Amino acid sequence: MKKLLSHILILTLVISLLAGCNNTTTTENQDSETVAPPIEVDFSKTDADMFTERDSKIDYDESKVVTIQLNGTSSISSSNSVKISGSTVTITEEATYVVSGELTDGMLIVDAPDTAKLQIVLNGANITSKTSAALYILEADKVFLTLADGTTNTLANGGTFTAIDDNNIDAALFSKQDLTLNGTGSLTVTSPAGHGVVCKDDLVIAGGTYTVNSSSHGLDANDSVRIANATLNIDAGKDAIHAENTDDASLGFVYIGGGTIKAEAEGDGIAAGAYMQIVDGAIDLLVGGGAENGTKASSGNYGGFMGGGHGGMRPGGNQNSTTTTEDTVSMKGLKATNSLLISGGNITINSADDSVHSDVSVIINGGTITIASGDDAIHAEDTLTVTAGKIDISESYEGLEALHIDVQGGDIKLKASDDGLNAAGGTDQSGAEGGRDGMFGGGKPGGMGGHGGKSSSSNGSIKISGGTLYINSSGDGLDANGTLEISGGHTTVVGPTQGDTATLDYDKSGIITGGTFIGTGAAGGMAQSFSDSEQGVIAISVGNQSAGAKIILKNKSGKTIIEHSPELNFAAVILSSPEIKKGDTYTVSVGSESGEFEAS
Repeated sequence: MKKLLSHILILTLVISLLAGCNNTTTTENQDSETVAPPIEVDFSKTDADMFTERDSKIDYDESKVVTIQLNGTSSISSSNSVKISGSTVTITEEATYVVSGELTDGMLIVDAPDTAKLQIVLNGANITSKTSAALYILEADKVFLTLADGTTNTLANGGTFTAIDDNNIDAALFSKQDLTLNGTGSLTVTSPAGHGVVCKDDLVIAGGTYTVNSSSHGLDANDSVRIANATLNIDAGKDAIHAENTDDASLGFVYIGGGTIKAEAEGDGIAAGAYMQIVDGAIDLLVGGGAENGTKASSGNYGGFMGGGHGGMRPGGNQNSTTTTEDTVSMKGLKATNSLLISGGNITINSADDSVHSDVSVIINGGTITIASGDDAIHAEDTLTVTAGKIDISESYEGLEALHIDVQGGDIKLKASDDGLNAAGGTDQSGAEGGRDGMFGGGKPGGMGGHGGKSSSSNGSIKISGGTLYINSSGDGLDANGTLEISGGHTTVVGPTQGDTATLDYDKSGIITGGTFIGTGAAGGMAQSFSDSEQGVIAISVGNQSAGAKIILKNKSGKTIIEHSPELNFAAVILSSPEIKKGDTYTVSVGSESGEFEAS
């Protein structure tokens, strides 16, 4: 007769590991930033909607160009449409202008009719303005700035900005009108006292290689930033890329259709005052010095963390819902005030604050995302949906967090110092009857209760219907401040044995109707299993087991249904699979010990 697993028959099916987990009385993860009412976002737009044919057009008729030759402190031109006054060169008509040479302390200004669509070709042009923008686009309909093939060009500010008109010029390249950057050459923008590039309308980057060094935002636009087929290297004292329109909530969006972006920012990596859509491209962001600058926290003494439960200070400087800090600097990787969609690309983010953040919803339906975060890896105030793509989170406070989390597909691997998936919403009623507190005061002998107890007031939800999830969490594995429902996919949770943590934690119900679930972690007073299931569940306490101890579940015929070796120590095991039938008996082995259990 096989040796029974130590400590387990007393608990048998710890479906009494069990129902009704409450947290603390404060609502988590409320950023101090003002959340604007969301507007409906049309994420069906493509490159064809975002870019015109001319945005990518870089050729021109050389016989019709206007040449501008820069000569240190003076310039010459082949046309009367160019006005030259000392070291200031002003373009006044629609045409194609080819600019070469150097201005050591001067400006190139565009002041043309508001119907003019003109092209400026930088052909080895180097312009420095010690006290203003090197290139200032005051008036035109649209300007196309083309980098000639094989050339290197520079636009630089010398360290101060002195007003020359009613506009607040605060960038080395400053445009009041629509601006498109394209070409196959390179441009270095240096702005030690302000932004790198500012556009008060739409900023389109459709080609070329750019290096931007700025003390403020690297790229800043009012209406939109749209990027495709370009290479950008940005070092910014604030946000690397920033779009915001304070007058129209539908504007101030970011669209990335391709290209390569590598940025280091002291503020946010890429921030959109409206929505953000990433279709393709290679994006590498180092934000706020990286995850190592986020406040480290763990759940080893979770009941007393920062004065009790979840109500203490959040990593990255965020406060709980009762306190705000106006001076807190946002250091998020990708941040949108409205919804944020990632449908492709290769994205790497190392951020002190949330790596992916939306004040409304985050949708991931493709791409490869690699994250190290000092706070939440992916956070949405309302809904977080994953339908496809690969997500690898090596470090985070909480892995995925939203009021509603919906995993329909994809490959997700995450490590969290607190909860793996956290559906946070409403106010948890710690101390009220029901949940954990209602479970363990009365009920069955030994402190074990049934499946019920009153639910909390939280309305959060976690739904898993597909995909592969691997969760290594120092807090709860799946924490639904409301309801948990698993209907498909393959979910693995490994959690710690110390502190008030649980593999599963839900307030109202935890239901499994399909998919495979493998969970290990603590077997203490905070432990829960599913409250209801359509397929069989085996939940047992196994004593203190070392990391790597092999768990094997076999049916009556000796067929192995589940085999797993947790990477953390564990004391409880929860198993469910379409191959586990309610009422059937199964053999569970942990290391050299085994026992037979009836699935519930």
